[in-house]
Amino acid sequence: MVGVFPQEMRKFHTEADGLPSNDVRAVALAKRGQVVARTAKGDAVLEGGRWQATTRFAALFAAKKTVPPAMRPRLAKAGEVLAVALGPEGEAAVGTEQGLFVSDQAGARQVFPSHGSRRWAPTNVTVSYDGLGRLWFASRQGVGCFADGKWTLYTGAEGLPYDDITAVAAAADGTVWFGTAIGAIRFDGSAWAYRQGKRWLPSDTVRDIAVDADGNAWVATDGGMSFIHFNGMTLAEKARHYEEEIDKYNRRTKFGYVIEAHAHQAGKKTDTRVGDSDNDGLWTSMYGAGECFAYGATKDPLAKRRAKRAFEALRFLSEAPKGSEHEPPPGFIARTVLPTSVGRDPNDGGYTLEGQRKFREERDGYWRIYEPRWPKSADGRYYWKSDTSSDELDGHYFFYPLYYDLVADSEEEKSAVREIVRANIDHLIAHDFSMHDHAGKTRWSVYGPRDLHQDPEWHQERGLKSLSILSYLNVAYHMTGDRKYRDVARRLREEHAYHTNVMWPKYQRGIGSGNQSDDEMAFMAYYNLVKYEPDTDLKKMYLASFANSWRQEEPEMNPFFNFCFASQAMGVEYTTIWGTFDLSPWPTWLADSIDTLRRFPLDRFDWRHTNHHRKDLILLSDHWADAYDDTIRGQGYRNNGKVLPVDERYFNHWNASPWALDTGGSGHVIGSGTVYTLPYYMGLYHGFIAAE
Repeated sequence: MVGVFPQEMRKFHTEADGLPSNDVRAVALAKRGQVVARTAKGDAVLEGGRWQATTRFAALFAAKKTVPPAMRPRLAKAGEVLAVALGPEGEAAVGTEQGLFVSDQAGARQVFPSHGSRRWAPTNVTVSYDGLGRLWFASRQGVGCFADGKWTLYTGAEGLPYDDITAVAAAADGTVWFGTAIGAIRFDGSAWAYRQGKRWLPSDTVRDIAVDADGNAWVATDGGMSFIHFNGMTLAEKARHYEEEIDKYNRRTKFGYVIEAHAHQAGKKTDTRVGDSDNDGLWTSMYGAGECFAYGATKDPLAKRRAKRAFEALRFLSEAPKGSEHEPPPGFIARTVLPTSVGRDPNDGGYTLEGQRKFREERDGYWRIYEPRWPKSADGRYYWKSDTSSDELDGHYFFYPLYYDLVADSEEEKSAVREIVRANIDHLIAHDFSMHDHAGKTRWSVYGPRDLHQDPEWHQERGLKSLSILSYLNVAYHMTGDRKYRDVARRLREEHAYHTNVMWPKYQRGIGSGNQSDDEMAFMAYYNLVKYEPDTDLKKMYLASFANSWRQEEPEMNPFFNFCFASQAMGVEYTTIWGTFDLSPWPTWLADSIDTLRRFPLDRFDWRHTNHHRKDLILLSDHWADAYDDTIRGQGYRNNGKVLPVDERYFNHWNASPWALDTGGSGHVIGSGTVYTLPYYMGLYHGFIAAE
């Protein structure tokens, strides 16, 4: 059980809150716990939630650089004093431009910290004692800690994210904060946290930091003050927070399709709007899947209502095209819908024939040119979008069996799900395993052997498409019990080696390579392929492929991927001519998953995160780049072997590359909390997370 954990969040303080200036030069805590800021236009104290101008705390700031008398002669030629800290036993430490100086029973002296083969003469030094009596210093060389008579030194190799350090402040529990020229850093003795960008700071230039008795940090920057604080929260409470946010901001049309919202003002949840996307069906499927798991785990009636609403939204994507002027073959599923009452025709602009020809010439040589891309429904109330992709189908087929097994509680409800799946899979079989709309074969919903095995342009998709269609057939057989779907799957295996294709599901060259969206689709398909495969030997074969794919993804600390795999592979052994192998996930999978769930920011705005300058990163090698591109740009991972944690980057869905170092935007997009709720409830349902 995770229990109550400290959820990190921030609050900015600026001139709008009474600060004399956003240019905050220093921050200090008075004896009664008052927060005092020194700004370019004078000092201010925080009282009653407002900043009040003051002149009462000049001595407080002076003390931060007042050298004890016994040390002054020793520092006469040491340059500007940058920080002074007093230890619990009467010792003192002084950081200056030219070095680190301490005064204790052995007298006043300059210190040259050493650790292993390293010996530093630190410059531009700041200092602080923590509540455990340890001395911390920060310098241009890195960070050091003196405890129990020895030094420990930290650089990027030990996980220090950045080393242009401007301030250090240690807490009572031994946690230490560092201010830098680009962001702030927290270190608890084992894990580093980098706080950069407007998710955490009003400006990246940190002048000073003060840590209060509760371990909260007041970070002074040249753009205002950030109060980074911690509130007790459970994972379940966090899930409810995101669900409430989704209901308020991330739903579209009366059906409630779940999609990101757009805010008029950065960081403000007022005057927001939602628009359609090509993948409304996928994102709503993943949201709905989370609610199915929620109901399966908790039997919460609200989760059931949310899952039913998701089903109705997805079912409408099958219903909207029926009977329309441009009706596709039976079983077609639309990408999304748009009410005609919005007052705009989505076929205008880029979807005119001229616009499509231009797109094909400039962007995609396989772009299908036809009209209308958005036909109207038979009743004229909706546009429905054609050219449905495999992303959509993977989402639908992930959701439908979960809804069928965990939520649909009457034969009428189960029949409704069954008939959608039956109609769609029959459509695919009848059209050489491809989706066809009114204009013919769609661009991406292609799974047939003539395409995958005969058309060189599909070679990269061979494994993934084989995985998907075999998974769909397993779902169809599970729901209908119709043997023809087993027979079709058998024919694809015996005549076209689709099961062999599954053994190499993704075209990739190493960690971080390839398309992350393919990984998201693959893991949804794997889950049902394995879960509903009745043949024991095939199940283990598919699990071996799943295991190889999971190991590729393991550094990403992705709880959704981890739970998909662990739910099917725990304790399973696979025997080949080379021996018997345990397919279980590696021991770190659960700790990584929980760490990611805990660290998800409550704020889902797309704030910019910039990490390319960090010292603790390893860049991906160009050897792993696609032959058509030759280079991998701006991607890497921490030198602990893991990608950047979720609170140090931004992504909207699990299809984003976690290897990208610079992510996010301007704070005008509110992402859906599905990225949290789906893995959380999945972990809860499968027993990986205990109920709270």
